[in-house]
Amino acid sequence: MEIQFLGAAQTVTGSMHLVRTKHATVLLDCGMFQGRRHESFERNKHLAAPVKELSAVVVSHAHIDHSGAIPMLAKNGYTRPIYATPATRDLCAVMLRDAAAIQASDARYLNRHNDREGIDADPIEPLYEDDDVVEALSHFVSVPYKTTIPIAHGVELTFIDAGHVLGSAITILDVEEDGKKRRVVFTGDLGRANRPILRDPEVAEGADVLITESTYGDRNHDGMEKMEEDLANVVNRVMKRGGKLLVPSFALERAQEVIFYLKKLSAKGKIPHVPIYVDSPLTVKITDIFKLHPECFDTETRALLRGGDSPFELSDLKYIEDVEASKAVSSRNDPCIVISASGMCEAGRILHHLRSSIEDDNSAVLIVGFQAQHTLGRRLVEKRDRVKIFGVERNRRAEVVVLNGFSAHADQRDLLSYADACKKTGKVSQIALVHGEPRPQKILRELLLDRAHEEVFIPETGQKLEIR
Repeated sequence: MEIQFLGAAQTVTGSMHLVRTKHATVLLDCGMFQGRRHESFERNKHLAAPVKELSAVVVSHAHIDHSGAIPMLAKNGYTRPIYATPATRDLCAVMLRDAAAIQASDARYLNRHNDREGIDADPIEPLYEDDDVVEALSHFVSVPYKTTIPIAHGVELTFIDAGHVLGSAITILDVEEDGKKRRVVFTGDLGRANRPILRDPEVAEGADVLITESTYGDRNHDGMEKMEEDLANVVNRVMKRGGKLLVPSFALERAQEVIFYLKKLSAKGKIPHVPIYVDSPLTVKITDIFKLHPECFDTETRALLRGGDSPFELSDLKYIEDVEASKAVSSRNDPCIVISASGMCEAGRILHHLRSSIEDDNSAVLIVGFQAQHTLGRRLVEKRDRVKIFGVERNRRAEVVVLNGFSAHADQRDLLSYADACKKTGKVSQIALVHGEPRPQKILRELLLDRAHEEVFIPETGQKLEIR
């Protein structure tokens, strides 16, 4: 038995790991790689997964860097089951179709731009189309939390709650080979305890092998109180000087959490009443899906919903789906807050808002999520003086504020605690660190070894780990 790391190896995008036994080949996640446009397109175009070998696919959650390449499986002839929680399946139904639409729209825009500017370049084509998404969705099988089912010869699957985003799961594979049983645990993206809306992550008992994310292996997040204070400060500062506050946000979870905290601050009178626009058709659809899955909510959120006090609504908030309404928000000059996708500023309506406000020194960009290398979001975090938006370099005069306290990823304390908790109930003889950049991974590895974890592996892309 071996595990091959096809993506999210020493990087945080393109999650894709292959579990091979003598009788089965199971793919854990099928994520899209995000980064430099040309590199991303080439890597995503040539799917690393051996489609014809696959017995089954298991999806930890619906974020595009974990699910975004699933339609490529269908495009390449995959017809076997794709296992996910019910909420993840519902989210993929809208998120993958949205990804296909964005690819088609961006391709049209860039091709027109190249023609207009006389740029000699090959026509840009989307990676997949809506029909590929629909075909992939026909192979999804919904598996509730804590339900064990066989998915391949000698392989059983169980999901438990990862507490990261709606429907996110820690994947447990119980594998029998040559009369020997091993339990492989894959965290997917591990959430944080005591966060709003969702339940806390659950510990997988009896693990022999742990594949864990390591995004924040080198740092700890601020507490909730400081994060609320920092959010109030930036809102008040930008509104006082008459600017716009742009919040590039992942449509899944982060947008809903930002709304949750803005509502909380508004109710306490800590921020002024200003227009708040959620300019993302996908976010609107995802928020509706949230309401369909109370099984994922924590006790407080379920109580709010039962009392008719939705955490996703407030008086100053307006959800926008119409393109003309989006253009109107982009062109207005009065103070407001705009929450828009995509979270790494690589696609979607946020690019249009950035184009109109990035050179305004009264405005600000609020970063509330991890930004991968070579993305526009990462260049904003680095506070570069000039950034390229839709192929045109612009002066960045807008303030950039980073609030890592919003992150739905476990921090260093959480990652160490989770590995320790797994070891208390199982052998955990091998740990593989994925979904992280080299520096955080090296720091986390040393800390895990100091805590008497036996073997901690940092795989490179394509590398294999033999399971003892």
